[in-house]
Amino acid sequence: MAPSTQKSGPGAPHLFVGRHRRLSNSQHARWASIASTVAVIAVIIFALWMAPGGRAVREFFLSPTHAWRAFIGDPSEGLSAIWEGFLTNIWMFIVCEVLVLIFGLAIAVVRMSSSPILTPLRFLSTVYTDFFRGIPVILVLFAVGYGVPGMDLGWISQQSPTVYACISLTITYSAYVAEVYRAGINSVATNQLVAARAIGLRQGATMRYVVLPQAVRNVIPPLLNDFISLQKDTALVSTLGIVDATQAAHIYGSLNFNFAGYTVASLLFLLLTIPMTRLTDRLINRDRVKRLAFIS
Repeated sequence: MAPSTQKSGPGAPHLFVGRHRRLSNSQHARWASIASTVAVIAVIIFALWMAPGGRAVREFFLSPTHAWRAFIGDPSEGLSAIWEGFLTNIWMFIVCEVLVLIFGLAIAVVRMSSSPILTPLRFLSTVYTDFFRGIPVILVLFAVGYGVPGMDLGWISQQSPTVYACISLTITYSAYVAEVYRAGINSVATNQLVAARAIGLRQGATMRYVVLPQAVRNVIPPLLNDFISLQKDTALVSTLGIVDATQAAHIYGSLNFNFAGYTVASLLFLLLTIPMTRLTDRLINRDRVKRLAFIS
């Protein structure tokens, strides 16, 4: 048996040199990006700090004392804790997210159905998506939060503002998510449908076992983008008198003539939205790499 030999030659060292050079250039580019970003942020902070009204802005928006008082609240002075209000934003976001996923998918499936029996529902779902995608969320909150209680519909008109806020956010974002689902369904290759029909699957089974699993996987990044917007729009529920983080900050500012509470509320929202944004970017980049690898 011939002894194993290691491939060598004048070109082999150049492979390692080239790889080392690429890694070095990548590291240099990364550090250059970090340095330039830090420099730009430092210049912006310095400009705001040295602005003619910078001191007043720091006192009204960046006061550590007021920020802490707004964060923990003080019931004896009628101050609601911002952190407790933010918990309201979180659970409303979770509830609405689940409902939006369900109703959005149902609307998308109805719109994509070719059954003649569902023609009226297809028409209504089209009107629904066009209508609620064209109206600002805050106007839907006003219409549902103040209109439904005034219609005297029995127990439907006797719910809490929190219920009406969840309904408003759900019906609005279901219209957006339905279109995202529909785009995902349309992205499934036609030969997948042909193959499903060839093995005897009916339209409903094809949608359930073939189309939807692929469609949902394709639209996860856009769905996350919509949920980032949904998380931020939970701040609008304060217009119905719900004591969330925004309303708690507003109460503190009204009683103490200081807006540090708004800064605290903003930071709390950022603690949720930034990780979700980075996750979305990562999923988008991973999907792009997979598609490029498939093409090549």
